Amino acid sequence: MRITTWNVNSIKQRTGHLLDFLAQEKPDVVCLQELKCQEAGVPRAEIEAAGYAVEALGQKAYNGVALLVRAPLAYDEVLRGLPGDPDDEQARYIEAVVQGEGVPPVRIASIYLPNGNPAPGPKYDYKLAFLERLRRHARARMETEVPLVLSGDFNVIPAPEDAADPAAWTQDALFLPETRRAFRALLAEGFTEALRACDPRAGLYTFWDYQAGSWQRNLGIRIDHHLLSPQAADRLVSVSVQKALRGLEKPSDHVPVTVELADG
Repeated sequence: MRITTWNVNSIKQRTGHLLDFLAQEKPDVVCLQELKCQEAGVPRAEIEAAGYAVEALGQKAYNGVALLVRAPLAYDEVLRGLPGDPDDEQARYIEAVVQGEGVPPVRIASIYLPNGNPAPGPKYDYKLAFLERLRRHARARMETEVPLVLSGDFNVIPAPEDAADPAAWTQDALFLPETRRAFRALLAEGFTEALRACDPRAGLYTFWDYQAGSWQRNLGIRIDHHLLSPQAADRLVSVSVQKALRGLEKPSDHVPVTVELADG
């Protein structure tokens, strides 16, 4: 099973890029973030014509997450929204169990974690609270022993080697010590950070800002992650970063990251 996470930064603006990616790479599951539209605005007909079922949680102009599942795989137990705060109206979490003939079930979540800036402040408090809710929810899910994959834009730079210029991020919510501590607490529940399990090198980035020639100068950061429960990590085959898509015309500022799990 090949699972891709991709913050598309407006699905309406990147529909062409998305459809090209689906046709060329044929991932089994795609976790999308930052749709920036309500469910009705998702180009469902085009995606379904490409061979994918669509489940989305949208929000007007902001946020929004989706799961795309390629036939003949099927999904059920769809959860829209992260439990733990009944007043949270932001569209940042969707989860489902995906399986198929000869493919054991895997529980997969598409996550768009809050940015948190400016910090300190209410937005940063919300980010940390979201991370804690995610940790608690993940712990409960892991008790079922169904392989669990948390995929998405976590808006967390885990370590200095995950930024081309770490000093530029020291006061940013993505890299503050408390942010990284909360991320490590999530990992400590038993998760494997898939890319780092496969490739420890510095200089692997998933995001380049639109400003100041960041892409041209390779001033990137790594904030898009796949976290695998022990049962999923046992099936880890590879991880790849589709960096070339950042060089397309009118690209997202993020690129897809794909993890492959063995079916057995």
